[in-house]
This record gives sequence, C-alpha cells and structure tokens, in this order.
Amino acid sequence: MHSYIDTAKSLPETLKFYRRDVITMANRINLNGTSFHGAGAIAEIVNEAQAHGFQKAFVCSDPDLVKFNVTSKVTDRLEKAGLAYQLYSDIKPNPTIDNVKHGVQAFKDSKADYIIAIGGGSSMDTAKAIGIIIANPEFEDVRSLEGTAPTQNPCVPIIAVPTTAGTAAEVTINYVITDVERKRKFVCVDPHDMPIIAVIDPEMMSSMPKGLTASTGMDALTHAIEGYTTKAAWEMTDMFHLEAIKLISASLRDAVENKKEGREGMALGQYIAGMGFSNVGLGIAHSMAHTLGAVYDTPRGVACAMMLPIVMEYNQDCTGEKYREIARAMGVKGVDDMSVEEYRKTAIDAVRKLSVDVGIPTKLEAIKEEDLDFLAESAHADACAPGNPKDASVEDLKDLFRKIM
Repeated sequence: MHSYIDTAKSLPETLKFYRRDVITMANRINLNGTSFHGAGAIAEIVNEAQAHGFQKAFVCSDPDLVKFNVTSKVTDRLEKAGLAYQLYSDIKPNPTIDNVKHGVQAFKDSKADYIIAIGGGSSMDTAKAIGIIIANPEFEDVRSLEGTAPTQNPCVPIIAVPTTAGTAAEVTINYVITDVERKRKFVCVDPHDMPIIAVIDPEMMSSMPKGLTASTGMDALTHAIEGYTTKAAWEMTDMFHLEAIKLISASLRDAVENKKEGREGMALGQYIAGMGFSNVGLGIAHSMAHTLGAVYDTPRGVACAMMLPIVMEYNQDCTGEKYREIARAMGVKGVDDMSVEEYRKTAIDAVRKLSVDVGIPTKLEAIKEEDLDFLAESAHADACAPGNPKDASVEDLKDLFRKIM
C-alpha cells in the first residue's frame, strides 16, 4: 500500500507509516471529511444521513449508554425522521476479537449501509473494526489487522458521536482490540477507518460519572503530550497538541465537577489532540497502558494517567525544549526564566498534580513481580512504542512498570 515502507527497512513498521518524511519529505494529515462541534450538534446527524442517501444505520453503542438513555438521544431523532436503524450493543470496555466478529455478523444480518458509533473508545474501536472487515473481508480473523494492515477499501461509512471527552477516536486512524486468548491488546493504524463525519456534542458527555471524566480526560492529555514529543511530530501537529494541552489543563477539573464550560473545553481539547496524534503516533505511556488493559482490564485512561508522569521523567533528556512549552500550556508562569532542569521538572509536576486533583490512583496493586516479563515484552511489541522519543528496552519498561507497583 505504501511504497516508502519497502525502502526504509531499518525503521519499525508503524514509525515508517507515520514518518513519511523519512522517505518522501512529505507529512500527511488525515481528518474527518466533516465535523460538527457544540451543544446540540447531534441534530445534524439526521441531516447528514439524508444528504448522503443512507438507508439504514447500524448503531454501535455500549450497553450502559443504552441503559442510561444516552444512545436514545440519537436513535430518538432517527425514529422521528423515519430513518431505519439496527442497534448493536455487544461491546465491552477493551473490546475483544469476539465483540468484533459478532458485530460483523450482526451488520451483515442488519442489511445496513452505514454505521453510527455512539460512545467512547470501545464503541468507536468496535465500529471501526466492523466497518473495515465488511469492506475488506480478507481480514475477518481480526488479528491480521494489527499494525498497518494493507487494506484496500475504505470502511463502511461511519458517523462518530463521542460520549467521553478523551479518546478522540472519532478523528483518528487508530483503533485498539483486545486478544483475550493471548492476553494482549493490539493497535491497528489505517486511514481507511476514519469516520466520514464526527459529531462532538458536549451534551452527549454530560452523563459521564466523575471517575470516567477524569480517566478519559487524562487519556486526552496523554495523547497530547505523547503526540507532541513523538519522533514523528512536526509543526502542524505541535500546534494541535499545544492547544489541546492548554484546553485540557484549563478544563478537566471543571469537567469532573460537571460544569458546562469544563465539558465544552474538554470536548474540543480532546478532539484537537486527536487531530494531531492520529497523524504522528504516540509513545510508551500508551504501549504500557494497552498492556495493563489487556492483562488486568485497567481502563486505558487510568493506566495512561498513572504512566504519563513516569514516562515523562524517563523521556525528558530526549525532548529538547518541549517540556518548557508543555509547562507554559499548562498555565505555569515564569518558564522562560527557568533552567532546562527546572522547566522539565515543572512540567512533570504539573501533570502529576492534575492527575491527583481529579482523583487518579498512582498505584496498581494487581501487578506482581512475576508479571513483569510479560508486561514489558508486550509493551515493547506494541505499535505505539516506536514513536517514543527515547528508545526503551524491555528492561527499561520493567523498571517503569515497577514504579506503579
């Protein structure tokens, strides 16, 4: 699919994918064709479905959102407009290969021609995998989608409606599936999975409990900081990430308290972070978080929040002046008068304080010493790891995991 991959054998596969500039001197940006932002934006879903001539929606949403009448905020509008849909809710946090396979069959049975994904990363990732496999059935085993699979066709059209302010899955070319049998998560990176329309309505996020708001918000901050410091970062994505860090830092505490301004700031901030990191990759905070989610079912946002300041300490010598700008974006005063050591420490401290302020734990008691080999090897093999600004060995990762024990 990408000829430049064959000419850069020394680069890890996912890093080659993001760093087109290594071969062609060109940077690529993939975004939604259309996005709607602001309170009441879900009203546009009916208009867009009708404008595209879609006949029947396959609505992917997790059971809790259905139970608590969040999904119905969209399906009620479909019904009122006379638009047919089929609901699929066999989705769990850290969605599995079986969730995807069941969804593929349910989509076929439904005779739908587009997908509406309503939820957080779990609903979005399940929807993307289903949509890709329907359009590229040779990948129906699901596992073969790991990394940069050479799919040939765009996925089934997706309208993505986030209900959490964190994953930015509505504007990314990534999705993550859990392999229960092998106790690992795998990351799939594919421009063919990009939703054609994203609808970012902060009112869809108002039902999130405090804990979920905090964890998804810290996931968003991890996206922004890792995207800003990744090897493939460049000027345009730096612009996205710094603005995202600023918005998230200013909004997350209020969002956790369910204040309107905080919700709106987080809705926009997490989306802008997605505009950046989706196009340049992430780092080992995410590769380690994916592993914790696969083995202990730890929510990704919680895992990211625990790992982020630890990983920032590990990476700091390979980040140039970027931590100064992170500290500035987080509202720290006087950074231009600080030494390199001072502003790096200040940035890390600001991240750690925000995490503590919104109630994120700092330890994961489930981890045992005998787990560390598997955890570190899995994180090292994760598709996010090559983008880290500092190359981490398996032994390095074991040491980092120990810091949350």
